Amino acid sequence: MARITLKGNPIHTSGELPAIGSQAKEFDLVKQDLSTATLASFSGKKKVLNIYVSVDTSICATSVKKFFERARTKPNLVVLNISADLPFAAKRFCGSEGVENAITLSTFRSRFADDYGLKITDGPLTGLCSRAIVVLDENNRVLHTEQVPEIGQEPDYDRALAKV
Repeated sequence: MARITLKGNPIHTSGELPAIGSQAKEFDLVKQDLSTATLASFSGKKKVLNIYVSVDTSICATSVKKFFERARTKPNLVVLNISADLPFAAKRFCGSEGVENAITLSTFRSRFADDYGLKITDGPLTGLCSRAIVVLDENNRVLHTEQVPEIGQEPDYDRALAKV
């Protein structure tokens, strides 16, 4: 389990992020229109999994917007913004923030957080996803991971995008 903090207070996750070089686990996540997206849905593309607590927090919202802006110019790359937020909240956020083409996916019907080792297991955010980045190649091999050590801290965008 990973040890992270929330405002300096220790909290834990359900496991560890996937190992570099490993094959990413398949997932079933819910899109804004309530249909299902799988890892296979993005076959042949490089992927940044931008995983966060909720778009209703400022740092999470910032990460969606920054990855959206920075990744637009990278060919064959898709950024998947993943949280336990309901698809309705993600759709509202994307519309109000002008990132309508951002891909947001919800974990609310899946085991994704457990399978990727990032489900928060204690503290006030129990059950939500920790802030993490997982970068995958076109064949879903893990190229880079980052478990952000403090929930209120932004991920290292440049380091993640340098891997694709």
